Amino acid sequence: MAYQVLARKYRPQLFSDVIGQDHVTRTLLNALAQNRIAHGYIFSGHRGIGKTTIARILAAALNCSTPVGSPERPTEEPCRGCVNCREISSASRQENSIFEESHSFDVEEIDAATNRGIDDARLLTAKIQTRPTNKSKYKIIILDEAHQITDAAWNALLKTLEEPPDWAIFMFATTQPEDIPQTIRSRCQHFSFHAVKLDDIVGQLRFISDKEAITVDDATLTLLAEAGDGSMRDALSIMDQAIASAPTVDGHPHLEITQVRELMGSVSNVVYEQILEAVHANNSADVLSVVGRLLDAGNGAPQLARQFVRYLRNTIVAKVTHLAPGSDATGVAAELLQISPEERHRVARSASHFTEEELSRFLSIMLRTFDELGYRQEQRFHLELGLLKLVHVQRLVPIEELLSQLGAKPTSTPTTSPATASRAAITPVATSSAAASSSPREGSLATAPGASSSTAAPPSPRVAGATAAPSVPLTPRPSPFESDRSRKVPTAGLIPSAVEGGYSPLSKPPQDSGFSAGAPATTAGSLALASSPAPVSAALPSEIHPSGPQLVAALSAAAATRPATANDDPAALQSTLIAALAAVKGQQSASEQLEESTFTLNGNTLEIRTSLSKTMLPVVFNADADRLLKTALRDANAGTLIFKLLPGAPAPAGAAKKPRQAASGSAAELAEKHPMVQQARRIFSADISNVIDLRDKD
Repeated sequence: MAYQVLARKYRPQLFSDVIGQDHVTRTLLNALAQNRIAHGYIFSGHRGIGKTTIARILAAALNCSTPVGSPERPTEEPCRGCVNCREISSASRQENSIFEESHSFDVEEIDAATNRGIDDARLLTAKIQTRPTNKSKYKIIILDEAHQITDAAWNALLKTLEEPPDWAIFMFATTQPEDIPQTIRSRCQHFSFHAVKLDDIVGQLRFISDKEAITVDDATLTLLAEAGDGSMRDALSIMDQAIASAPTVDGHPHLEITQVRELMGSVSNVVYEQILEAVHANNSADVLSVVGRLLDAGNGAPQLARQFVRYLRNTIVAKVTHLAPGSDATGVAAELLQISPEERHRVARSASHFTEEELSRFLSIMLRTFDELGYRQEQRFHLELGLLKLVHVQRLVPIEELLSQLGAKPTSTPTTSPATASRAAITPVATSSAAASSSPREGSLATAPGASSSTAAPPSPRVAGATAAPSVPLTPRPSPFESDRSRKVPTAGLIPSAVEGGYSPLSKPPQDSGFSAGAPATTAGSLALASSPAPVSAALPSEIHPSGPQLVAALSAAAATRPATANDDPAALQSTLIAALAAVKGQQSASEQLEESTFTLNGNTLEIRTSLSKTMLPVVFNADADRLLKTALRDANAGTLIFKLLPGAPAPAGAAKKPRQAASGSAAELAEKHPMVQQARRIFSADISNVIDLRDKD
């Protein structure tokens, strides 16, 4: 007899032989006992976990001619001895069994990937209309890879599935049940198969190795089971390959873990533990040394990245399930970590070095690196770059930690040494109420907690070295750039810009930089939080960090309470905006509308009530006009103001309309002088309401 691979030789012949699908086998056995047989079944799930096998066992149990309760068939399991069971069984588990591979006329197994068209469906519908032979009770059709069937073929089977003959039963096996039309799924019983657990695969491999007289230890079997990735057939296929390459001892194959790992092209997870230890130690050289050794040994970069991703995933699971190093996994940890006990201890040791957020960040970086390796030419360089990012990300400080320094409570002013004053530091500075009244346009951040707004105005950025202002002392806190690891870089750190007065990214701060508690900002190299003409709220977008919306809200609230100045005069602002629009070609219509609009200052919002409708408002005041208005407000030293265009209310019936004087050279003046317009005004006693300039702007 020709050699049979292990996956076929040890294919289950009974429901009790199936590994890891108890929820399916139990339900089907109960249905057989209660005679509650459906006319359609869908078996879906991972590859190699027993979908087609259970379909064959169910077909054999349905057509088994031996009555249930007899000595040959005490339960609903097929007897495996009658003619129908022998014809349906595709292979036996015993080498010298009397079962021979045969074919049953009443049970037909069809490859739907090949026979997937509408003609095949019509032929199948014609076959199912004929009754089974006298020795069988049902005519059963098993369609493997059912998701490959075309929509037209499904439509041809739809009516037969809805009202099938009494003897017809359909079984669909698929790995992609979502591709089967919902109209088909609703007419069938759907069984979702689970991936086989690691312990179940290891137990089955141990049973087969004993049967085959193979010398193998538990660590090697666990490695084979992990390679199966929840598929019993994949694990048996890899085991077949390992047996073929293994040396023989006393005529029996001898499997070793190093030989199996070399055959699979994988490396020991010890190297990934070493990589994470180097990352924890902030040692980039060790990381490159380890990965270089692996690549020089002939390992592929994609395979290394894939295996590292799996290791990081297990490390995260060990962290979130609080698996301590050296302890046995129980409960959720044992359920989620389908790896050997030795590997569980290893990932627990790696997880103890990092936080859950750091491990999640590592996994995100490696997943992106693994994706990039698929279409990059220099795969080695990209893998090394991805691993170096793990080291770099350890030098980051959360932006929340930096922002927390701004909210420190005032205490007594500590003494500051000249060395501290000469460092590049950020010192909060507050102005007195008198100074606030003399410079009301200064941008502000927020008043420190507990400080009265009547005694101190919020600080704002400015260049240090100017006239020193009374400082609001802060509680001394550790530098946000210092930690148990060497020199961290803030994740989204911001420092006041000495040129613009706004914020700029901080890529590499000094090692000793931090928040100086009450240090006077008098040296040229330091930065202080003081006044600046540039608005802080405009320079600090909310997308920079998670606390951005709260900070921007505080800035807006502070700006809304500032005292009014001459620049806040609505009439002056109206003239400024009208002139800004009139000076640009193509914006004459918007400029003329501002002449008829009403300007009202409501806090830090300039409300412009136009005479346009909601439909015409965005047409006249387009994106260009909006940008010009914002620029004009900023140039008029009213950068903290925002404007709001409002549509006009319809005029009451009979109300007299104020005549408008068109500007010289404008589109309105040209329209008034046009003969056709003058004729229309004379005939209909009308007036020009709106003029839109559609001429070329270039």
